[in-house]
Amino acid sequence: MSSDFNLDKYLARIGYRGPLAPTFETLAALQAAHVDAIAFEGIDPLLGRPVNIDLAAVQAKIVDGRRGGYCFEQNALLKAALEAIGFAVTPLSARVRWRLDADAPLTPRTHMMLKVDLPEGPHIADVGFGSCLLDTPLRMAPDIEQPTLMGTFRLTLKDDLYWLAARQPAGWRMMYVFDLAPQVHADYVLSNWYTSTSPFTPFTSMLVLERLTRDARYRLVNRRLVIESRDGEVRSERIVESPEALHRVIDELFGLTLPVPADMIWARIES
Repeated sequence: MSSDFNLDKYLARIGYRGPLAPTFETLAALQAAHVDAIAFEGIDPLLGRPVNIDLAAVQAKIVDGRRGGYCFEQNALLKAALEAIGFAVTPLSARVRWRLDADAPLTPRTHMMLKVDLPEGPHIADVGFGSCLLDTPLRMAPDIEQPTLMGTFRLTLKDDLYWLAARQPAGWRMMYVFDLAPQVHADYVLSNWYTSTSPFTPFTSMLVLERLTRDARYRLVNRRLVIESRDGEVRSERIVESPEALHRVIDELFGLTLPVPADMIWARIES
C-alpha cells in the first residue's frame, strides 16, 4: 500500500468517527458509511475522460474532489483504508451477471471486490457494485440468506466459483460470479481500461449513479431517478427535466461535485 494514503482524510470524507480495531463491527460500519457518503458514479467514462486508478489519483478525485467513482476506484480506496487499519485484505475480481440471462456465457473480469479475513471467517467487502450497492460485508458462507438493512443476499458455490445474488421484487437476481484468485494492480489496470472505454460497457453511453443510506437506495440512470426501499421495492420514481435539475440532483442527493457543467452531461445522455 502507498505510504501516501491519508486515512484521516478518508475517514472525514465518509464521516466515520468510530473504533478502528480490525473487527467485523468496524468493517461493517466503514462499509455502511462509505456507500452513504461516496456515491457510485461513472461520469468520466461517459464523457470520454480517462479513469486513473492509481491510489494517489483516486484519493485526489474521491476524497479531495468530492467525487465518486466506480468499482476500481471505490474498492481501491476501501482497500487502502482497511490495510491502514490492519485488516487482512485480498483483492479479487468478478464477472458481472446483473443484466444477463441465466444461461449467458461468462463475461470478462470487470468488477473489483475484496475478501477480508476476520476471526469470524472470510467476508466479502464491496463498495463498488453500482447496480446493487452492498451496505454490509457478507459472510463467505454458501447457500444461506444474508439479510441486511437494505437487502437480502445469497452466495452459492459451484465448480469453485462463488455466485452472488440479490433478492429483488421479481425474485433472486444474480449480481456477479468470482473465484478466490488474488489480483494485482496490473489486472485492474487492464479491466479498468476496457470498462472505461469499450462501447460494450454501460459506462461509456449511460449516466449511472447510486447512493445507499440506512433506509433508501437512490439510483439515477440518465434522467430516470428512482428511490428504493429494502430489496429493490420502488418507493418513488421521476424524470429529471432539465440540466439545472440534473445539477441539483447530483449535488444535493448524491453529494457530488461535477467535473464539467451539467449541460455537457445532459447533452451526452440526450444524444
